[in-house]
Amino acid sequence: MRILVTNDDGINGPGLHALVRALARWAEERPTLAPEIVVVAPHDNQSGASSAVGDVFSRDAIAYTRAAIPGAEHIEAYGIEAAPALCTIVASRGAFGPSPDLVLSGINLGVNVGRSVLHSGTVGAVLTGGQLGLSGLAVSMQAIKGVPLDDGASVAVAVLDELIAAPARTMLNLNIPALTLAELKGVKRGRISNAGIIKRSSADESHAPRSLAVGESSQISLSLGAAVPQLGDTSDEDADDDGAIVNAGFASLTALRGVSEAVDDASDVLMRASVAAIDAHLAGI
Repeated sequence: MRILVTNDDGINGPGLHALVRALARWAEERPTLAPEIVVVAPHDNQSGASSAVGDVFSRDAIAYTRAAIPGAEHIEAYGIEAAPALCTIVASRGAFGPSPDLVLSGINLGVNVGRSVLHSGTVGAVLTGGQLGLSGLAVSMQAIKGVPLDDGASVAVAVLDELIAAPARTMLNLNIPALTLAELKGVKRGRISNAGIIKRSSADESHAPRSLAVGESSQISLSLGAAVPQLGDTSDEDADDDGAIVNAGFASLTALRGVSEAVDDASDVLMRASVAAIDAHLAGI
């Protein structure tokens, strides 16, 4: 069993360090499984990178640096000039040894709930692993001062035995409130809500977009929404939505599905009509 650990906060992220230390202890307790651990994480912060790989066509190579994880210096670790998804890809294509069986991504400082799941580099690494046939777990915690990352890491590794036993391509998203184990109320299955990162955007009133001359610049202000639960903006969420669960003091665990073809009846009707429309256009050229 070979486990890849990555994140989007970067190789020096305290959440990554806490997760690797917990994973190292978990591995020591399973000598028959003999887990191998390798850390391949972005050299710097890549938050919000989703499943992006960047412009891989304009460079021939990716720079990387050997790193050390405090408290787990025996674990092989590297920081590379890449987004989390690309970290997963290169680690799965032989750059740092055999391909992993499992991707563990996090701990991200800031929960990834609601529509932020789509934009998260933490989750993007796991979704990318799924496309490569790997199972994975994305882990995030509320970002407040003094967040108990070691406690969150212990919650994360508690699900690994189940994840390893699950079918390949099983992907989970775990969000944990900034609480100690004694304070945590438990864990619930969370539903991805409709809450977004950005609730509202507004242009500078003194420089409305249409009033700008070509080449002239201004600014757009952003108001964060309910996908950032520490703001308390979750009044429109149901109790079983992921953000509301975290706000209530529980960890939220959600099963994810990666990119796949739409095969429902409505999509079939649309595709038949669209193919016919393009055929008619081409016949008339």
